[in-house]
Amino acid sequence: MSRRYEDLPGPAVTAQVTSSSIMLLPIGATEQHGPHLPMSVDTVIAHETASAVVDACGERLDIWQLPTMSVSKSNEHCWAPGTLSYSPETMASALDDIGRSVASTNAERLVLLNGHGGNTTMLGTILRELRIRFGLKTFLMHPSLPPAYGGTSTSDELGMGIHGGLNETSVFMHLRPGQTRLELAERRVPEALADNAHVRFGGSVSFGWLSNDFNEDGYIGDPTAANAELGMKLFEHSVAELVDAMSEVKAFNFGH
Repeated sequence: MSRRYEDLPGPAVTAQVTSSSIMLLPIGATEQHGPHLPMSVDTVIAHETASAVVDACGERLDIWQLPTMSVSKSNEHCWAPGTLSYSPETMASALDDIGRSVASTNAERLVLLNGHGGNTTMLGTILRELRIRFGLKTFLMHPSLPPAYGGTSTSDELGMGIHGGLNETSVFMHLRPGQTRLELAERRVPEALADNAHVRFGGSVSFGWLSNDFNEDGYIGDPTAANAELGMKLFEHSVAELVDAMSEVKAFNFGH
């Protein structure tokens, strides 16, 4: 049986989506990733990760995969022609509408699987808003936690390969062979931040930034050594971690 929500006939929703169901919403983006990657990167990674998780444990944990959002809040890339972005207000409104729609079913749990780091702070706020407005148990996951928010990046990238760098490029090469132009990639690491203990990506002090603040190409990291074999390992590890996390989401309650 398909676990893709849109494959359900409308009359079947009431019977097949139950109070124990988990609704999984992949959130991607359509935004510039430098000259070596297409604008679809975040959407592809979010969608394929969600699909792999659902294929691995969807039946066992009663997960329904919602249609992937391919536009989100990408305003840090709006200097680049072609980037599509919701305003923060539109993004919040769209997720409010999705939350309302999910709450009209029997489902009580909604997981946001975020493939775009620029959404992270806002989605943390939206979790609580959806909880307040609709009573849903809400969760935020990432295929990999963005380095700007405490996730890991390679030491060669000084821990700051946050956009179009080694790992992201490698995963995309695994998922979409032939769509990466690695010959156009160069090292684009913000070396000037490396000695900062606090004001840096992943540091204790956050700062506002646009992706072209560091270089005109708009990617941040060093994708020059990216390869599909590394991407496969990263992808498979991510899926395994998320499957494990989904088991906890399934059992989660507030301790009473």
